[in-house]
Amino acid sequence: MFTTKTMMSALLVAGLLSASVSARADDVEESIKEALELYKEGAFRDAVESLNYAVQLIQQKKGQTLEALLPEPLAGWQAEDSSSQAAGAAVFGGGVTAEREYRKGNASVTVRIVTDSPLMQGMMAMLTNPMFAASGGGRLERIKRQRAIVQYEDGDSSGEINIVVDGRFLVTIEGQGAALEDLKAYAEAIDYKALRDMP
Repeated sequence: MFTTKTMMSALLVAGLLSASVSARADDVEESIKEALELYKEGAFRDAVESLNYAVQLIQQKKGQTLEALLPEPLAGWQAEDSSSQAAGAAVFGGGVTAEREYRKGNASVTVRIVTDSPLMQGMMAMLTNPMFAASGGGRLERIKRQRAIVQYEDGDSSGEINIVVDGRFLVTIEGQGAALEDLKAYAEAIDYKALRDMP
């Protein structure tokens, strides 16, 4: 039988695999098969490495899916190419991140979507407790029917908006030299239904 730890890893991989289109399905499937073979041979460390590799491939594909949900530049703005990365548990607890930067003159806005990260727990606590948000200089607002924490400094025209979607995604809109209306416009440009519908 599987040990509890190995079984949990295998179930995690299987769950992620069934929940998303794999980044090169053959590589993912081969890594899982290889892990099972190594486990049967008693090569537990190598089996875990193969499972972790499969998880990394699936997370990379998930990052690419998130990239597609980053908004197009608003009128008058230009956008950099989007990017995504999947971090292992050793880096800030892990997670998948996709982001894109937008510019207009000296103003810049970055939209970032993070998922599968334990850092979201703290943000969710703030969104459900106004006292936490206020203590950090933010205020709770509704943006496109989403609960958001808005922090903005008029003096240097900088700030950020944080929104938790479906308890799984943290959307952050950061601005430098940008008006608060610009940050809110980018927050409203995100397809939150598509995020909620992601497997």
